[in-house]
Amino acid sequence: MSASRSERARERIVRIGGASGFWGDSSVGAPQLVASGQIDYLVFDYLAELTMSILAGARLKKPELGYATDFVSVAMKAVLKDVVRQGIRVVSNAGGVNPEGCANALAALAAEQGIALKVAVVSGDDVSPLLPQLRQQQPPVRELQSGAPLPDRVLTANAYLGARPIQAALDAGAQVVITGRCVDSAVTLGVLMHAFGWQPGDHDLLAAGSLAGHVIECGCQATGGLHTDWDTVPDWPNIGYPIVECHADGSFVVTKPADTGGKVTPAVVGEQMLYEIGDPSAYLLPDVVADFTQVRIEQAGEHRVRVHGAKGRAPTESYKVCATYVEGFKCAAQLTIVGFDAVAKARRTGEAILARTSTLFTQHGFGPYSDMQLEVLGAESCYGPHAQATQTREAVLRLAVTHASKEALELFAREVAPAGTSWAPGTTGAGGGRSSVAPSIRQYAFLLDKSNVQARVKVDGQPIEWLRDASSVAADGPLSPGREVAATPSASESFAIAFADAIEVPLIRLAWARSGDKGDTSNIGVIARHPALLPLLRDQLTEVRVAEWLAHLVKGKVTRYEVPGIGAFNFVCEQALGGGGMASLRNDPLGKGMGQILLAMPMRVSPSLLALTALGTENA
Repeated sequence: MSASRSERARERIVRIGGASGFWGDSSVGAPQLVASGQIDYLVFDYLAELTMSILAGARLKKPELGYATDFVSVAMKAVLKDVVRQGIRVVSNAGGVNPEGCANALAALAAEQGIALKVAVVSGDDVSPLLPQLRQQQPPVRELQSGAPLPDRVLTANAYLGARPIQAALDAGAQVVITGRCVDSAVTLGVLMHAFGWQPGDHDLLAAGSLAGHVIECGCQATGGLHTDWDTVPDWPNIGYPIVECHADGSFVVTKPADTGGKVTPAVVGEQMLYEIGDPSAYLLPDVVADFTQVRIEQAGEHRVRVHGAKGRAPTESYKVCATYVEGFKCAAQLTIVGFDAVAKARRTGEAILARTSTLFTQHGFGPYSDMQLEVLGAESCYGPHAQATQTREAVLRLAVTHASKEALELFAREVAPAGTSWAPGTTGAGGGRSSVAPSIRQYAFLLDKSNVQARVKVDGQPIEWLRDASSVAADGPLSPGREVAATPSASESFAIAFADAIEVPLIRLAWARSGDKGDTSNIGVIARHPALLPLLRDQLTEVRVAEWLAHLVKGKVTRYEVPGIGAFNFVCEQALGGGGMASLRNDPLGKGMGQILLAMPMRVSPSLLALTALGTENA
């Protein structure tokens, strides 16, 4: 009898739909997945570092807020009855800085719809009360990337919790689990730990479940969104949201609802696997250190991709904490410039605005800007020395500045519009009116011993007990920070593989790529379009060449990691985003375009090898 139950457990498939990749994702995700009849669980990811700050500000104004309101008022309002009728269970990190408030709002919605609903809340991620003692700690707290000390004025400080509390809430019978800050993949891993009874010491399974969560945590990016070969992705308006069909052995199939747009192929899923990770052999998560280097991704039918081969080892003894703090003020303004020499006119206009306001700052005793950024959008500013569109007859001047004084930046905002009458012909104005000045919110990440954090679980308002298994804490020391960029060979020496008939093509002809961010670090995953191209890419796509190609953006080191399981490389570029996310003044503060910029790098290839890329593209 027990053998029969064990066999059934092995054969069971758990189907999880990913309905949201961020707060602001489309409202169609949840209704589409629920209506498909193809899911057992529905998970939502809402939280980014900036989102936590926005939610903290909202709660300061109204104590009952501080959560992602769209989860209740848009997503669950549309699907709650069908979710309950179909027995679908829901996990969401929409709780933000007020998961209790989110649960109360959902309970009110359920009562309004006449539905009985068992709701769990996971909290304990807020470590703000620990800050006073952390300021006295020896050795002192240091920021993970910059090494800076803990700021004086911290707005939020939240530990990235793992999947165990979610598992405990589901084990206790919760139909909906609402969490505060947790790693994005934990909403999926918690489901799988509950469904299959995985334990904290099952490191390979936890790595596999984390990968399943990582693939669907960004919504449609797993079904063709942001794909390099975007023009091959059908029916954008009706693009399908991702579903993972998971097995007890950790393998899973990525798919999407029937009769929806988008596409699911190994290239699409591979791009997402490499998205926003560092060392693929040591992806640090609260529950496991995951190794994705030997993962295999295979087509298993139309819009069905099988993923297997993730490995794991015990996690570290620390949680990552993301804090946010205010440092001065920030303002960004835009002007459209039309006509001959639009790019040159835009640059001169921007330089004039900065020069005039700098003089006015001196006259008012404000002091200089703390930082400034001038970009001409439409002129390929982000490509730096590789820009080609320098003669466009329409361009957008973008100025972004910071200063310690709000009054100084209000002066700056007033001095932008006069460019429309004072300087360049064809200046059409600022569009949305005068730019506003806002606090400059920055991210500060540090490590905190897990013993200082206690996740709490309540079901229908009642605390439940759950134990953190000792085997989930590693005895390992800190992981290697990675290799330094080699001083040699030079870029000219990197073309060791020679072809008598070689031609020059952009990297996009040979590879797919996707870029993302972690603080001030950008990572670019590059996947060969055909296995035979790997030696060429390994030889020509070196750390040195990538660092030189992106030198106008990347100020730190570039480290290349290989991912042989899918024929790929992951480039981790440090000090690459102008401070990153909230701190950056760039038009692309999250590095979304860096993969596209790298895909323009020239490569040398023989026509016979180039012909193989057509074979790879068929499965893209």
